[in-house]
Amino acid sequence: MKVAIFHDYFGAIGGGERVALQMAKILDADIITTDTDAVRRIDPTVRVISLGKTIKFPPLKQVSASLMFATCDFSSKYDFFIFSGNWAHYASRRHHPNLWYCFTPVRAFYDLYPIFLSRQDPLTRQFFLTWVGLHRRFDQRSVCDIDRIIAISKNVRTRILKYHHRDAEVIYPPVDAKRYKFIEYGDFWLSVNRLYPEKRIDLQIEAFRRLPEERLAIVGGYAHGDHASRYAEGLISDLPPNVTILGEVGEDELRGLYARCRGHICTAMDEDYGLTPLEAMASGKPVIAVREGGYLETVTEETGIFVQAKMDQIVDAVRSISRDPSRYRIPCESRARSFSCARFRDQLKAAITAGDPQSTP
Repeated sequence: MKVAIFHDYFGAIGGGERVALQMAKILDADIITTDTDAVRRIDPTVRVISLGKTIKFPPLKQVSASLMFATCDFSSKYDFFIFSGNWAHYASRRHHPNLWYCFTPVRAFYDLYPIFLSRQDPLTRQFFLTWVGLHRRFDQRSVCDIDRIIAISKNVRTRILKYHHRDAEVIYPPVDAKRYKFIEYGDFWLSVNRLYPEKRIDLQIEAFRRLPEERLAIVGGYAHGDHASRYAEGLISDLPPNVTILGEVGEDELRGLYARCRGHICTAMDEDYGLTPLEAMASGKPVIAVREGGYLETVTEETGIFVQAKMDQIVDAVRSISRDPSRYRIPCESRARSFSCARFRDQLKAAITAGDPQSTP
């Protein structure tokens, strides 16, 4: 069976991009996307077809991606189609049989709409209202053309049911535990996420401002001109001396950071799933996570400490774990192994077979 995976764009390295490339390798599939900037930095062996570059500035970036997917036609070239991301499923009208591997319904349209609206200044507010008002209708219409939906977590499944009135199966993204290793509990904590307001990285930075004896390294980039630019640039301009923003790093360097850090911190708002905690756990490292969203499906009380999104609780958790992080190592490594690549591969192939009973992937 010849499979194509439509993915929004590869403008930055994130969990969604890495999962899309993993699916392509498992299924020997082509990836059809728009921007390809980050692909070669993650895995240069994957076959990629670009529909063209998106417009740099949001929401024109999202609109241009949606139009490219809605107007493309690869229906005669492949036997099965997977949509990955928020805008790729606009190709669903022409491309069947298909499934949407859903990281989340568009949060700016649905659960985080009030927050995104509150960030607009008087000049952009009306533009934002117009974009969401029109694009949300197209989003709803496009989902009607999807044959089957797979959610990355129970948290995302709940959102799909609420906003799209469709049920979904859950297939958790994998962590390849064999690629991660433990070296030491070093002298720094690690945070891995895009520099977006929803990740609440400012909360981490302010916590470590109160922990001068500890260090924090933050890995992650942001798209210049994106809605988060001002947020990210504000973070960079006001860092305490014990916090470093490394930007985007390669996969080998990232695994090295996991291997040497003392622990991992996650503060994203109602996170869709939470892949980075599993990567840290695969390296034997404890996790401090906010008690919200997908973290409740990956982190446990044995693999770290849950906190509320409050600075004092993060400070207390860092101090508690730093006294003896080694007590978490065995539960962490065991937990990560339960999200194996073999499990993901078998479930993904079974989902495709069920979506096209006459073919075998």
